[in-house]
Amino acid sequence: MRFSHREKKDLLIAGLMISLAFAILLAGGYRALLSLNSGLLIAFVIAFFTAGVGFLLHELMHKYVAQSYGLHAEFKAFYNMLWVALGFSLFGFIVAAPGAVFISGGNISKEKNGKISLAGPVTNIVLAVVFLILLLIFGSSGMLGEILSFGLTINALLGAFNMIPVMPFDGAKIIAWNKGVYYTTLAIAVGLYLLSWFI
Repeated sequence: MRFSHREKKDLLIAGLMISLAFAILLAGGYRALLSLNSGLLIAFVIAFFTAGVGFLLHELMHKYVAQSYGLHAEFKAFYNMLWVALGFSLFGFIVAAPGAVFISGGNISKEKNGKISLAGPVTNIVLAVVFLILLLIFGSSGMLGEILSFGLTINALLGAFNMIPVMPFDGAKIIAWNKGVYYTTLAIAVGLYLLSWFI
């Protein structure tokens, strides 16, 4: 994959900021910042290897598939929305739209657009399945268990959330291309998310 200097910076900052937002959420909101104890650092490690990696790989797969079709694809961070995510995390919830891959370079068919969009949620589904398998092997105790459990939950949620069938979500372009693929992918993502609450 080809990256511009700005794109590398945007990916790094967006990945770190979204990880920090989830870390603050996991650690208990604004109280975590006030106490400045090791809990926030632990939460950041968990958030980075689950939500942060899930977000970055989601966007990189959009880019990879678009470039495989000979299109120009570049990730751009939404800095205002990243600050909004950090702000809301202080009060116990997340509103996250950290950035998107912008694609250009010619007319894009519904099929290509659908497949480019599908790459992101499928990446999160694959990550959720990997976390699930590791969770079944190693169990849910200790810090490793927390990482695996949260990794399953957040990646299944990211996959399902991005399947919302309205613009600008991936689901809008997937359902316009192939309804069967859309509903199958949505069912798997939602199923994994629901399963995460019983493991």
